[in-house]
Amino acid sequence: MKVSIVEKLGGGFTTKDVEIDEPMDYEVLVDVKASSLCHSDLHFAEKDYGTVFPAVFGHEVAGIVSAIGKSVTEFVPGDHVVGCFIQYCGHCENCQSGKTYLCLHPEEVMRKADEKPRLFFKDGVPVSQGFGLGGFSEKTLIHQNQLAKVPKDVPFNRACIIGCATVTGAGAIINSAGLRPGSSVAIIGTGGVGLNAISGAKIAGATTIIAIDIQDDKLEFSKKFGATHVINSKKQDAVEAVREITGGGVDAALEVIGFVSTAQQAVQMVNKGGRAYLIGMTPLGTELPILPMENLVGPSAGVIGVNMGSSNLKKDIPMYAKLYAQGRLNLDDLIYKEINIDDVDKTYKELEQGKVIGRAVITSF
Repeated sequence: MKVSIVEKLGGGFTTKDVEIDEPMDYEVLVDVKASSLCHSDLHFAEKDYGTVFPAVFGHEVAGIVSAIGKSVTEFVPGDHVVGCFIQYCGHCENCQSGKTYLCLHPEEVMRKADEKPRLFFKDGVPVSQGFGLGGFSEKTLIHQNQLAKVPKDVPFNRACIIGCATVTGAGAIINSAGLRPGSSVAIIGTGGVGLNAISGAKIAGATTIIAIDIQDDKLEFSKKFGATHVINSKKQDAVEAVREITGGGVDAALEVIGFVSTAQQAVQMVNKGGRAYLIGMTPLGTELPILPMENLVGPSAGVIGVNMGSSNLKKDIPMYAKLYAQGRLNLDDLIYKEINIDDVDKTYKELEQGKVIGRAVITSF
């Protein structure tokens, strides 16, 4: 089976052949039809977040169920499914209260150390499966808790994006921030997650949706998703510009890049009683300087970390698929290009250079 694999930290993506086991218990074997390139995979491939290498990444994945383990109850062969980063056990206190994205025992969706690995080389050397998904591959084994069924009329190259970029971006708006009609919001960073946050803000009824980036072409592109105002933070002070547009600040500011400087901007551009939502990945150990009195206590504002858009994947992924089918969620314009699995490393280099607007999606293997 062909996969795009990272053999060591910072080693880049190369195409190799690996073996895949049969589904056990609650596992589902999926024939991958589309897998999109999220920047988070590159973070985990290049920075030390504790990943065991060699590893197959790819967490925005969609495909068709081809086989199921003996304990699977939710899926049958032929189902169209989308994978999701969220790993949950289903029985801990957080899962029972509906907060599956805060599961206390996410390891339960993975095989135990003494069990045969899902992926391995012919000589038996195990291969890690990033986030329990490993979507940069022809086939993948996924626990049923990490999958959601979607309608068969939703194209795979659109559906795969829902599993991370949409649930994270739109979810941060709808679930985490609880944005209401008439609200104002600023989104810092207009990559795949940021564009989905803009779409989520439009769906939620926000009347002022401010997109912030340093590339004019990406800012112009963000208008297709619902941005009402754009700010090039390389050319003007983003905080001052937001305050001028809104007359004081936004109800919610989302930082989706992972920089300290932009996180500080998010904190500074909310109005009294507003909230800054931090979504972007920063390196472990990063500190964020905040002025408690000026930024938090005085204006009764807050800073909130957001994990996967506070989403319930079983409910939210099918919902977003329906919104797409109704023409209310723009996924079509997110497709930058379709690529072969051999092009992953080259395409990630383009992404780092700012050449990718939206999502590049693997659709051929």
